[in-house]
Amino acid sequence: MKRLFRHSQSPNPSTHRGRQRSTRVSTGTRLGLLLLCSVLVVGLVLTTNFAVAQSDSSLQEQEDQLIREYTLPTTPQKEPVYKPAPAAPPKKSSPTRKRTTPAPSQPPPQSQPTRSAPTSTEPEEPAPARRSPAPSSPAREEETAEAEPLPTGEYVLQFNRSPIVGNRFRFRGVYSEARLGFTRPRGWKIQGAKALIRFQHSPALIAKDSNLTVRVNGTSVGSVPLNRQQSEVGSVLFNVPSRLIQDYNELAIVARQSNDEKCSDPGDPTLWTEVLPDSELQFEYQPQPIPLNFSRYPYPFFDDLSLDTNRIVYLLPKVNDTWLTAAPRFQAALGRIAEFRPIDTEIINDLEDVEWGQRLVVIGTPAEQPGLEDLDLPFSISGNQILDGNQVALPSDVGILMMTTTLDGAVPVLVVTGNGADGVAKAAQFLVQPDSRKFGTGQAVLVDSLKTVDTPSLRDWPGYLPEKNSFTLSEIKTTENGDPFQDITVRGSAAPPILIDFHALPDDQFTRGSSMTLRYSYSPQINPRTSAVEVLLDGTFIGGARLTSEDGASRKRLKVDLPPHLIKPDSQLEVAFRLNPREPGVCGKVTDQQLTGTLHADTSFNLNRQQSVQLPDLGLFQEGYPFAAPQDLSRTAIVVPDSPSNTDLLTLLTVSERLGRLSKADSVKLDAYTTTTLPAEVRQGHHLVGIGTREQFPFPEVFDGSGFRLRDAFSRQWNQGRIQALPDNEGMIKEIMSPDNKERVLLALTAQTANGLERVRQVISKDPWFFQLQEDTVLISSNQQDAASYDPDAYTLEFLERAPSTGRIENTGLLSKVSRFIQDNWFFLPAGIFVIALLLYGISQFYLKRLSDQKSH
Repeated sequence: MKRLFRHSQSPNPSTHRGRQRSTRVSTGTRLGLLLLCSVLVVGLVLTTNFAVAQSDSSLQEQEDQLIREYTLPTTPQKEPVYKPAPAAPPKKSSPTRKRTTPAPSQPPPQSQPTRSAPTSTEPEEPAPARRSPAPSSPAREEETAEAEPLPTGEYVLQFNRSPIVGNRFRFRGVYSEARLGFTRPRGWKIQGAKALIRFQHSPALIAKDSNLTVRVNGTSVGSVPLNRQQSEVGSVLFNVPSRLIQDYNELAIVARQSNDEKCSDPGDPTLWTEVLPDSELQFEYQPQPIPLNFSRYPYPFFDDLSLDTNRIVYLLPKVNDTWLTAAPRFQAALGRIAEFRPIDTEIINDLEDVEWGQRLVVIGTPAEQPGLEDLDLPFSISGNQILDGNQVALPSDVGILMMTTTLDGAVPVLVVTGNGADGVAKAAQFLVQPDSRKFGTGQAVLVDSLKTVDTPSLRDWPGYLPEKNSFTLSEIKTTENGDPFQDITVRGSAAPPILIDFHALPDDQFTRGSSMTLRYSYSPQINPRTSAVEVLLDGTFIGGARLTSEDGASRKRLKVDLPPHLIKPDSQLEVAFRLNPREPGVCGKVTDQQLTGTLHADTSFNLNRQQSVQLPDLGLFQEGYPFAAPQDLSRTAIVVPDSPSNTDLLTLLTVSERLGRLSKADSVKLDAYTTTTLPAEVRQGHHLVGIGTREQFPFPEVFDGSGFRLRDAFSRQWNQGRIQALPDNEGMIKEIMSPDNKERVLLALTAQTANGLERVRQVISKDPWFFQLQEDTVLISSNQQDAASYDPDAYTLEFLERAPSTGRIENTGLLSKVSRFIQDNWFFLPAGIFVIALLLYGISQFYLKRLSDQKSH
């Protein structure tokens, strides 16, 4: 250790050389470290520059985002207010941007004449005092004019408007009850309501034991004894407290009838009472001013609680591709919202033509709709451009939606616009997509971007059977609210059947072997000899079983075969529990409320079906097929003439509305074109709907094919016959396979004249006539000039037999195709059997001859 220590301290030359080498190594290390540091510094600088560049790019994107968040105009001091008038329309005035003097107050409405009715036997509440609006002074400020209440109005709702009533509303038996539903329109403040009941009853009724009771939303509003002589018509007027009237209401009429002081037989035909169909509900209401806001959309342009038809009117621009894309999609979306409720659609050419009670829709750019400058809008317009708050023109791809009013607030106006075609289409698409329009609010909405909604599959039809063949009841949606079925319990001996919409897909073809496994339970105390559960399909009994246990059953199973020929797109299953108590009733009084039957949601279905459908068939058009496959209408195009008339455009909107009613999806992708703008790929790949009179019809090949044909000079041809008719005001609906694609369909809505085409439009728009369509050709005629929509005899429909040239859309295997070919061409079967027998006979003879030759050798 010392030696080593001494060596380390001695000035040895070798040690000096080692120090020199160490110094050189240290110097190299320093140079390497310095070089490494330089590289790191350069990398850090480059990384910093890249991060700065990224930051600059991010900042640029944020700036672009800020640029896209446009400067909005100053919020108006007063948002537009819709002030519906209750009766006569106000005097029409020119819609201008500014108004220097306030509009005069509307006069009090003229009450509808009502039938004078005798006073009810029950004491009536004093009728509320009817307020008349005070006349406004020309010197009043506009604020005062807008703040004053609107005049009250009266509305009469007769019972015969309900399909349940029709021409007769009869009550039979010891105890009978019937219900009618009605709504209260939005914006109505009920001041008073009355129910005028006109009735007749059997002269055999005992007055002191027979009466008629009226209930509104579960609250009795009065009773009247059935004491009229010789079936005289009686009238009674019941006051209905205004607090009882809600958005959705139910009027119940209960008849208690007796013709024997000791015991009345419930089946006695003399126990009857009829409420006459001209009975009515009388409302006195005050319409409330409604500030226009997209958070309330579609109100006030469509009111699902309205007692009258919603009236939509379009301001027509010069027809262009922008309007042809936006207007049909908007109308189809209205059809989906409306469902079964009627819509009256019109077209006007000028703002001056709008009428009281209508809802105005303006679609198009300011250049296409010059009338926009005459409306009081939150965005200013200059040089056919819509300007933002900084008076800068908005980009052409930004959609703009605005609400305003005209006719002094009596008509709401919806503006769907933009500075270009892309903007108008985007604004309209915002309104047709339910998920998008949910977050709209305010008087105006700028639509910068929209979520792209995927197209559903061809067989994804909400409200119809699931696509898979095995499913449970819980996978079927209810009609009322679209929720899945849960366990359902009914009670009593007169329990109503449980209804299940068993709608087959329109292209389903069922074969034998489909079945339903019913799972049910029932309560104790039933009579096993007379109690049963039944399954019916469209009213036809297909299966059932006795309820055999007096102590009830917690879970039972019943397998029921589903006949393939009964399952249709509008089919309905009924599960009915026939529950009878062990103890018989006394004098028609039965203790049966303890009896229950339950249908369980795990009831299962197993279907044997294939996808195969024969076309053309207007009966399938009642379900929307094939135009509503897929349900967003993306494979359907409507074509009108190059210079369409108002009747052509109204028919276009009517067909769009009908397709909207027949489909359910998260978007509408329906397309519309003129004859010259129809792309070749759309013509070949889409189902087509052609609209127009014969001379301007977009697809003249419809009149050259087989079946019924319209010719020039008002002539028509069918089979080997040809005639001329003057005038020819009949309409024609004809469906053929598309000449450009044998897997697509062409629907022709045409006529020789505009009057005939208008009749086609009426049939498409009105349910009682539309749901009669069948075969492949329908001729529509009428003996009335202006047919009423509620008149069942307004139009005559003549159905012609299906043309021999038909097609089939299918997705099946080879075995199914062979089986279907044999079924469709069964008359070839005997000849085929004979040929096969001859062939087998020849083969067998050849084989026997060969065997005999071998034996001989």
